[in-house]
Amino acid sequence: MGGEGDGLRDYHGRRDFGRTGEPAGRGASAGSGECRFVVQIHDASTLHFDFRLQVGDVLKSWSVPKGPSGDPSDKRLAVPTEDHPLDYEDFEGVIPAGEYGGGTVIVWDRGTYEPLSHDRRGRPVDFAESLERGHARFRLHGEKLRGEYALTRFRGGRDGGPGGGTAWLLVKTAGGGRAHGTPDPRRARSARTGRTLARVAAEERTA
Repeated sequence: MGGEGDGLRDYHGRRDFGRTGEPAGRGASAGSGECRFVVQIHDASTLHFDFRLQVGDVLKSWSVPKGPSGDPSDKRLAVPTEDHPLDYEDFEGVIPAGEYGGGTVIVWDRGTYEPLSHDRRGRPVDFAESLERGHARFRLHGEKLRGEYALTRFRGGRDGGPGGGTAWLLVKTAGGGRAHGTPDPRRARSARTGRTLARVAAEERTA
């Protein structure tokens, strides 16, 4: 699924780090701790949520227009984007106009996750391999999102890069938390700083 040498090539190629405050992430290492996840609200050309799962030394990323839901009846479209560095988990701020993804970003939720994918015989499957196969199950332990979720590829073949002509569904499958939809992203508060999109944008304008 890619690492520092190839997994972040698209990420680095799309950004001018002399202008954007996004982390370059060069040399980031996963360490030996639990796998992390983060959900960011991104008010770019379209307002959307970015869902990111740590896989090895990168954050595998999907753009989720309506955001992840805690209601198992909601099937949310998730479009794969380029891998992001691990330290992107903490990024919150304004990407300058004219830069790729220009707009305001807040950390809506974050935490750890447990891989749950198994083969037909019930044996655990490597999480990166389960994503390659197009179906991955995991349990989120976030501040807002909890319980079992699944990502399932439903259109196209194997990913050929960001987007790759494919789309996925992100669905809550069972367990933990209460059944709820996604809050109004413009009123939602950061799990890291308690700020809204509007407050982050206003503070950076006056900084």
